[in-house]
Amino acid sequence: MEKILNAAQGVALALLVSGGAAFAADVPENDDVIKVIMNDWTGQHVSTKIAGELLKKMGYNIEYVSAGALPQHAGLAQGNLHFQAEVWTNNIGDLYPKAVEAGDIVVLGDLGLEPREGWVYPPYMEEKCPGLPSYQALYDCAQAFASAESFPNGRLITYPADWGTRSRDIVSGIELPFNPVAGGSEGAMMAELQSAYAAGDPILMMIWQPHWIFADLDLNWVEWNPTDGVCVEENQDRETACGFEQARVEKVVWGGFEEKWPAAYKMLSLYSQTNDEQNAAILAVDNQGRDLDEVVAAWLADNEAKWQGWIDEAMK
Repeated sequence: MEKILNAAQGVALALLVSGGAAFAADVPENDDVIKVIMNDWTGQHVSTKIAGELLKKMGYNIEYVSAGALPQHAGLAQGNLHFQAEVWTNNIGDLYPKAVEAGDIVVLGDLGLEPREGWVYPPYMEEKCPGLPSYQALYDCAQAFASAESFPNGRLITYPADWGTRSRDIVSGIELPFNPVAGGSEGAMMAELQSAYAAGDPILMMIWQPHWIFADLDLNWVEWNPTDGVCVEENQDRETACGFEQARVEKVVWGGFEEKWPAAYKMLSLYSQTNDEQNAAILAVDNQGRDLDEVVAAWLADNEAKWQGWIDEAMK
């Protein structure tokens, strides 16, 4: 009888269930903490928290660690950080491609988003700046976008300082008469955009999608010269400028991740998000004031069949 009870207990441990999944006895493979990177924009928070909660369901110990979009790559390469749900491939600096080539960072694949980045403005600015949406119009009507501090140059709100200097570099390279000003945070940028829009004030801002702001405001993109291949942001000139390289959004892990946590590696390789899923979640958090964890829990409840398949496949 004792042997039967022990066997039954062993089976129970091996079938530790979370959301209906039967877990192998050797998962998690160890008790070490998986350090999951959190950046400072809401979309990344959503994709990261969903992935983190799935890892928890598999029994892993995780810790969310805040890191800048560029400094994070050193932490990943050195094994001090372990997983990033969103690396935007057009804002990676010099270290990332070298670390990927060396195997210190491993790309799991695309997250599934279809992103766009560039400069946006409210449609009413086309009355004040004829020639928009072409970037060439900005040379002739920089003063229409000026602030008291920037006049006679226009004012351009760029990404926060630790996200890199892409807009600043392009402004300098094509000699556009605008003063780039780093946004303080995503929240501060969106608040300024909404305030300017409501007042009919001039504003030009670097932004990305997916983002809830496009569901809230009608915004136009500055258009650049088309290119047959990838837009090379460095060394552009006024006549042929292509603007911004458009990104892929990649999931990445520390180079030793697969060996240390193979089931987690397989699940994260399968994990994906769509623009519609992320836009809805971002809107709920940033515009409707819902708690991030509540929104993530709702996504998990609504998409159990999807994520259960990822976990089941990872446990094989």
